[in-house]
Amino acid sequence: MNFPLVLLILLTVTGSIWLLDIFFLKRRREPDGVEPWWVEYPKSFFPVILIVFCLRSFLVEPFKIPSGSMIPTLLVGDFILVNKFTYGIRLPVVNRKVIEVNQPKHGEVMVFRYPEDPSIDYIKRVVGLPGDIVTYRHKKLSINGVPLKIELDGDYKYIESGLAYIYTQRFREYVGEKSHSILINQEMPGMLLSNVHYFPFRENCSFDRMGFTCKVPDGNYFTLGDNRDGSSDSRYWGFVPEENIVGKAFMVWWNFSDLSRIGLTIE
Repeated sequence: MNFPLVLLILLTVTGSIWLLDIFFLKRRREPDGVEPWWVEYPKSFFPVILIVFCLRSFLVEPFKIPSGSMIPTLLVGDFILVNKFTYGIRLPVVNRKVIEVNQPKHGEVMVFRYPEDPSIDYIKRVVGLPGDIVTYRHKKLSINGVPLKIELDGDYKYIESGLAYIYTQRFREYVGEKSHSILINQEMPGMLLSNVHYFPFRENCSFDRMGFTCKVPDGNYFTLGDNRDGSSDSRYWGFVPEENIVGKAFMVWWNFSDLSRIGLTIE
């Protein structure tokens, strides 16, 4: 369901009835006349819908993490908040940028519309900016020929789809002075070639079982999941166009299974 579109329709309908009552219907009622229900209810809901629409469209939007592609940074069931204005002010529904603010940076966690189906929202980490050459070989990431520093941070296990434990290793990956946690399963191949799609600018990439190299085209970004061997990301379905960006994830605000995660800043 396209929730922003539904909100816009509700806002338009309730707002129109509110204006119709102010400039026409109210004048025709007796001074002590009772508002009909089809006027009273829309007028009552209009301010609430307006506030929700503005907050969700221009400031902050909530999302729920449905998969383990961003473990250990984000867990299944995390409810997160996304900053809608840090990457520019966009028109609701059409998602067209009208005011430039900032551009995504290396290492930031970004929410965007899945390029193959814009009705679905994805969340991944930005590893490639326009013009960058991104290389991932033998489980090591390089940007423009410079390998990112990683440090082993112990073993890690998690339940996949509620059926089985996955045993893997956790690392700290450094992007400049900042770092974040990633998972690498040394028993998995660097690339699953059968999962690579045909996507726009695919000619910018080369693939083999050990990894890939891609040059990010102008107006696009390259993303990876922190759960490197359990993520469907840009290496498989391609680049993220600038017009698909939704916002920057910045905080976990709720998790029913683990209340200690409430208020965590997303690195």
